Amino acid sequence: MAIKITDECINCGACEPECPNNAIYEGGAEWRFADGNTVTGHFKGLSTGLEGDASDPQTPVSMDIYFIVTDKCTECKGFHDEPQCAAVCPVDCCVPDDDYKETDEQLLAKKEAMHL
Repeated sequence: MAIKITDECINCGACEPECPNNAIYEGGAEWRFADGNTVTGHFKGLSTGLEGDASDPQTPVSMDIYFIVTDKCTECKGFHDEPQCAAVCPVDCCVPDDDYKETDEQLLAKKEAMHL
């Protein structure tokens, strides 16, 4: 399943540089499917089904705290043994998102779709 950042976030930013999928953004920041990966052209997210041109800006998920884009989060599968955001978070606010339960195979497929 994807990881989410809870309201306990203190906006320290420790998680953002650790994400191999560039799925973590500062509150209020527009994001793009193409940020930090090889996605180009039309792209459809494998978690939420959100679709559009990979380089088009998307609406921030949160305006106040750091957030994780569900369609880009793979729990670091294929990169690390554990989610790196959770490993470095000083307040333990990077937690599994029960709204998006995915198997290891689904997470790896999402990684493959973003990193050709």
